[in-house]
Amino acid sequence: MESQKKTFWHYFKKRRMAVGGLTLILIMFLIASLAFFLAPYDPGKTEVSMKLKAPSFQHWLGTDQLGRDIFSRMLYGSRISLSVGFVAVGISIFIGVLVGALAGYYGRWIDSLLMRFVDTMLCFPSFFLILAVVALMGPSIFNIMVVIGVTSWMGTSRFVRAEFLSLRERDFTQAARALGVKDSRIIFRHILPNALAPVFVTATLKVASAILIEASLSFLGFGVQPPAPSWGNILTEGRTYIFDAWWLTVFPGLAILITVLSFNLLGEGLRDALDPRLRGRR
Repeated sequence: MESQKKTFWHYFKKRRMAVGGLTLILIMFLIASLAFFLAPYDPGKTEVSMKLKAPSFQHWLGTDQLGRDIFSRMLYGSRISLSVGFVAVGISIFIGVLVGALAGYYGRWIDSLLMRFVDTMLCFPSFFLILAVVALMGPSIFNIMVVIGVTSWMGTSRFVRAEFLSLRERDFTQAARALGVKDSRIIFRHILPNALAPVFVTATLKVASAILIEASLSFLGFGVQPPAPSWGNILTEGRTYIFDAWWLTVFPGLAILITVLSFNLLGEGLRDALDPRLRGRR
């Protein structure tokens, strides 16, 4: 196990873009966790006399139409955007791994039934399904996390199923069966740890996707509701003043771009480092 970790890190650190993405993600997590201390102003405090002020030493990223400090709102918005991304992906990965493991290990009618359900779910356009469910349930942070999670697990289930179909025929699995080990123990203690490599890559890329979906929902008015700040609704509020106050759209747009790009770069680096067929590629 230790040699595997060293081998992974040896190949991962060669991907400078991936290391850069990981560094940016860690910095964002640090900033989000310290938002309460780093924010110079209350993100919800309004001061009409200071509305639509350009970036300055007093307000580093300017103010919005209500005089609220954009830098403070961006800091607090990072907590919401990252939380939505990780909780939603956690739900998605849990469902996907469970369905894929059961389908791949047991096969036969269980596999057919679960995979036909996956195919049915894939027939629906994901974003419009999310939009419809959120519209019915009502926009809130909790609803957004759950809806994104329960509508984005299908790809993970297919990856896990493919790994289980291969691993269930290996010698260590057959030996465990011969010893009378329970199926649940074989699935979760013997096979699953060896099938997690593609799951890590998928999870990283899905975090970026979830952050984009949350921003899109907030932009359309179905996401995080004001006065709670998120990058998406800051962007929404700024579109009305796009020609008069460019900073209202540029800074949250850049935050979303950099975050999504960082997770995508990290996911690509993980894929290259975990797949032996790609390790020689620079």
